[in-house]
Amino acid sequence: MKKKLKILALFDAIRPTGIEEDLTAELKTDDWKTEAGVLAALRELGHAVEHLALFDDLDLLRQKIAGFAPDLIFNLADQFRNNRAFDQNIASFLALNGIPFTGCGPTGLMLCKHKAISKKILSYHRIHTPAFVTLPRGRRIARPKQLRFPILIKPLKEESSIGISQASFVETDEEFRERVAFIHEKYDNDVIAEEYIDGRELYVSILGNRRLQVLPIRELVFREVPPDEPKIATYKAKWDEEYRRRWGLQNQDAVGLEPGVVRQIEAVCRRIYHLLTIDGYARLDLRLTPDNTLHFIEANPNPMLAPDEDFALSALKAGISYPQLIDRIARLGLATTRE
Repeated sequence: MKKKLKILALFDAIRPTGIEEDLTAELKTDDWKTEAGVLAALRELGHAVEHLALFDDLDLLRQKIAGFAPDLIFNLADQFRNNRAFDQNIASFLALNGIPFTGCGPTGLMLCKHKAISKKILSYHRIHTPAFVTLPRGRRIARPKQLRFPILIKPLKEESSIGISQASFVETDEEFRERVAFIHEKYDNDVIAEEYIDGRELYVSILGNRRLQVLPIRELVFREVPPDEPKIATYKAKWDEEYRRRWGLQNQDAVGLEPGVVRQIEAVCRRIYHLLTIDGYARLDLRLTPDNTLHFIEANPNPMLAPDEDFALSALKAGISYPQLIDRIARLGLATTRE
């Protein structure tokens, strides 16, 4: 029988919190469904569980660790002071203090967050990525002539499709300049501009540290989008249910992939996972062209873990129940060597 653990579930908050903050109301909302699901699963598994929501005070975390003395921190904190770029710093703090924690370490978080660095690493290893250029804030906006239209304009270091809309798809230099300037100003973020890859939008979930389990492939399908229109995983395409219904957008198990193509996708995804030094669990976003060429779009370490999200649904398809998945992630966190 597996040893029951003392687990501190660490969340992020959008406002200052106290060490004994009552999160009952938050945990009943859709925005907190991952946190609620993980807490329920850990308790169902018989672990001793406490939680802390972190905004900007690391001393609260120190106090909680000293008082509770957890065996493991289940890390669901992906921002600090409302800044998502600090997820790697939270992982660094936990690693420096020698506390086992779930999910990806700081190096993997940093490499995956910076969309250009991850693509440069994978291109060096001959993994297909879209041609791209980065456009820092404060410099003249110009498209390199070798970057061909149509082009997608994205924030360089955002997640969850933040900053991506239909206007991100540009076909002229004027549209290019306008969208880049908009991202610079609106999101205070540098830009990555990459050539649009027409193809199937695939999501591949992976579980493990050195030995990896690639879970069944999921896909975002665009049922009502006309054939000549771009199919983009915009912010609304992911999170706006009315928009998803209007355009027939649905996340589902990928169907019709030839067994050889599935094996190729799994092999490439294992390489990506190791090359980007990901630990614990991740979801890789890919495009598969009509001639079955696979293009890496981005890596998402520590993806959303709610029971109705792609990662948990892929695990369920593989025969892993939600509590079993949460337990696997916890045990992987205990076994991870942080360097």
